Amino acid sequence: MKKFLMLAYGYEEPTPDVMAAWGAWFAKVGDRFVDSGSPLGPGLHITAASSTDLSGDSSPITGYSILSAESLEEAEQLLEGLPIIDSVRLYEAMSM
Repeated sequence: MKKFLMLAYGYEEPTPDVMAAWGAWFAKVGDRFVDSGSPLGPGLHITAASSTDLSGDSSPITGYSILSAESLEEAEQLLEGLPIIDSVRLYEAMSM
């Protein structure tokens, strides 16, 4: 099995319906989580020259999860039912 990093973008105040949708999605994915992840708080963009506060980002990365799947297509199928706020990015974690 391969590992896939899911990054969730965007934020809105969670309603009971949104929380129920997240709970249903977590239950559906179940043992395919390598790391179920967590919400993300304030962050910094760091370069060799400086660091910049990300709190004003218009579409921040607000959470992550790591999934286990055979392919990118299968990992995408695991995202069905996910209550997407703005968007989700899905990346294969390559072996080193």
